[in-house]
Amino acid sequence: MPRNTRPASSTPTDPAPAGDGGKPNQASQLVALARERFDLVVSEDGRPYAVVKDGPNVVLPLRGKAGLRAQIARLYTDANGGSVPSQGSLSDAMMVLEGQAAATDPVEVNLRVAGGPERIVIDLGTADGRAIVVTPGSWHLAARSPVLFRRSGAMSPMPAPDRDRAAEGLPLLRSLLNMDDPTFHQLVGWLAAAWMPHIPHPILTFKGEQGTGKSKAAQMLVNIIDPSPASRRTQPRDIKMWSTQAFNSWALCLDNISTIPPWLSDTLCKAVTGDGFVDRALYTDDDVVVLTFRRVLAMTTIDAGALAGDLAERLMILDLQLIDPGRRRTERELDHTFDQARPAILAALLDLLCEILAVLPTVNLDSLPRMADFAQVLAALDEIQDWRTLADYGASSANVNADALEGDPFGSAVLALLESQRSWVGSAGELLAKLNLVAGLETYHPKWPKDATRAGGQLKRLAPVLRSVGVLVDDTQRSTDRHHRRLISITLQGLESLGNAASEAPPASETLPDLL
Repeated sequence: MPRNTRPASSTPTDPAPAGDGGKPNQASQLVALARERFDLVVSEDGRPYAVVKDGPNVVLPLRGKAGLRAQIARLYTDANGGSVPSQGSLSDAMMVLEGQAAATDPVEVNLRVAGGPERIVIDLGTADGRAIVVTPGSWHLAARSPVLFRRSGAMSPMPAPDRDRAAEGLPLLRSLLNMDDPTFHQLVGWLAAAWMPHIPHPILTFKGEQGTGKSKAAQMLVNIIDPSPASRRTQPRDIKMWSTQAFNSWALCLDNISTIPPWLSDTLCKAVTGDGFVDRALYTDDDVVVLTFRRVLAMTTIDAGALAGDLAERLMILDLQLIDPGRRRTERELDHTFDQARPAILAALLDLLCEILAVLPTVNLDSLPRMADFAQVLAALDEIQDWRTLADYGASSANVNADALEGDPFGSAVLALLESQRSWVGSAGELLAKLNLVAGLETYHPKWPKDATRAGGQLKRLAPVLRSVGVLVDDTQRSTDRHHRRLISITLQGLESLGNAASEAPPASETLPDLL
């Protein structure tokens, strides 16, 4: 069976008689009502769903009190003069329906966006099931989605894009944000790419001091991509809480981040490229719940250096400028302005997205950064708009990596070692002993490795960031003595080209639009 399609409707079987004069019991009637009005499917991660026949291509969950359970209870009450089915009958019926769904071939069930380079489908989240279909060179609003979508309580409906106002969309968005032109151009690229579910997306990070409007800007941008009643989230306390949030939203924003624990840093990195979470199903010993997702992420922070480590190469940091007190606006005024502008902004971004999809097959770059797919999107955007977002993104990434090293005592010690010598070769133990002298740490530091094994591992994790600032790390050689120790080679090179790239970054705009 093709993916994204429902199984063919089947004629429901007659419910088995039970009790008085062969009258079907409540559970049998509930099953018959459900099969008469719904198709049963199972997603690729094993979740059973129901879809209204000849209705919107939106699935209803079978499990839990919401969804199909409530629907068939209502249908039963309407068909039986107000009589309410018992909880036991509902449970029995849902068990049967879940088994029937599990007997079908798995289908793809999407959240907010679906598709690939040839066709992207965006769910408006409305009750009628309308969707935006984007293909290379064009987009249109479809009365019924061509693919299956699921909804969650963390989603809000998206307004229909206004094609007639598309020309004013980007200027309207620009007027809501206090940033210079190069920063705004990078943001536009990120927004257009955010509806491309088949590529990884850098984590949009708004940096700035208090009073720069970081939280409000992040809220508006997330509500363009994936509207939600809770577009800004606090930092999750554990991986289970994070997985639940990520499973139920396509775009998430973590607000006011100061420090990130190692588990969350690793989890965010995996969520950029695709992550999965497996947990024991409730009230069972041998069944599991599987959550799989790739997400579009945003963060707000005052100090991006605190977000060092593996996150560095996955961040897209945009600096917001301080808002003049005389140009501030109230929350109510901003919300009203944004609501009025959103249909035009959506249309403008969709115009760019369909053009990017048309240009992407012809984009060829001599070298690719870590976020290679996103870099190609920026290159396509530059070709369409005559901007230089890719160069600005590269220069910004170099600065992020430098900040990450500055915030890591071990990485800073490696750079300090290379200030006096351009290269160093030795074992991990010798390197740790050398860096202990270089750093001169008099007290314990939580980020400092405790032994040679941890020192080698930490250097390997820092290698991509060190490479971006001209430091090459190689641990493939062995010593020639009888111990055959692994040798680490650290070499400083390439700083000249890095400096040239940074110096070519365009200056900030001298004038700003209406500020937040």
